[in-house]
Amino acid sequence: MRKTDKKIDKQLTRVLTQLCEHTCKGIHGFVWLTHLVNYTNFPYSLKVVCIFDTNENLDVFMQDKKHIKLATQIGSKLNEADVNVNNVMDHVLYDTEENCAAQHAGEWDKRLAYSS
Repeated sequence: MRKTDKKIDKQLTRVLTQLCEHTCKGIHGFVWLTHLVNYTNFPYSLKVVCIFDTNENLDVFMQDKKHIKLATQIGSKLNEADVNVNNVMDHVLYDTEENCAAQHAGEWDKRLAYSS
């Protein structure tokens, strides 16, 4: 990773951690988030993955259209880190611990490598 890539990654980690700690705590079933990126195709390759505990909680979150508000907040945080994307919805993915356990034996490294 180049020095500039490390700087961007540090900024992304900082703003997404803030989002996770301040905004996502109140979302029922939300557990954590992470980001995936290939810096040779940045920012187009950027994906923010929001992890919920169960499929049921994720389904309720999506049906209530709360994902739109969360995506908007993610977009604001990305802008704060000087990362501009055309449509933030294209850069946000959702997953569950339930799916990871069933499909990848709880090994998030393998699951996320498959997602990128």
